[in-house]
Amino acid sequence: MNKVTNKHYQNNAKVLDYFILNYDTEGESFGNQDRNSLKTFLLEDEKLNVKSFKKPNIFNKVAYQFLRKGKAQRSFEYANKLNTLNIGTPKPVAYYEFKDGLLFGKSYYISQHIDFDIMYRDLCTNLDYPNHETILRAFTRFTFNLHENNINFLDHSPGNTLIKTNGDGYDFYLVDLNRMNFEALSFDKRIKNFAKLTTLKSMVEIMSDEYAKCSNQEYDIVFNLMWHYTLSFQNAYVNKRALKKKLKFWKK
Repeated sequence: MNKVTNKHYQNNAKVLDYFILNYDTEGESFGNQDRNSLKTFLLEDEKLNVKSFKKPNIFNKVAYQFLRKGKAQRSFEYANKLNTLNIGTPKPVAYYEFKDGLLFGKSYYISQHIDFDIMYRDLCTNLDYPNHETILRAFTRFTFNLHENNINFLDHSPGNTLIKTNGDGYDFYLVDLNRMNFEALSFDKRIKNFAKLTTLKSMVEIMSDEYAKCSNQEYDIVFNLMWHYTLSFQNAYVNKRALKKKLKFWKK
């Protein structure tokens, strides 16, 4: 077992070990369980999230063992990086990696649990949500701040931003951090980063307007590019699903 623990949780190392070693039988499941498993555990009075990543295929077993860092390690390190930049994300607690024979096997990422009010996804499914436009504009400013800090969040999608009301404002927390680049972003890359967020033109119009104000760009330039990338992503997504369906016809 390979593990790295946040210095603030060193005194809780044995309890964290217990959570991981007994993950299959303890803890409370929550959230989307499609690809990875998520559970909450109580550490004294603090609720923690434990994410169990799906065991990688043989190609990724080799890659994570010899060529690049695994998802749990990346999540932990990226969360620490975001914290230093004052970007909202659940506090990283620890990550664990286990071998499967001589190669990379299971991995786990532990983080602080955030009691959020909504996800960005809720803005897409409920246009009548209170202060919908105000939240969407605040989210756009949050994304602009990511870009200004050279953060390219490659999984900037509806389920990966938690939103919490804070007085008259809103706090945003990024989750699912394992796909992220820290790099200077061109204007084109910045706008492309919005492509996965919504299929609704009305939301793209609002985000384009706010991003144009933040970046001192003309609205039409921002909107046309953002809508182009939104449509391109949706077309590629639909085509990919159709291809998968054809390739899996034999399972029927």
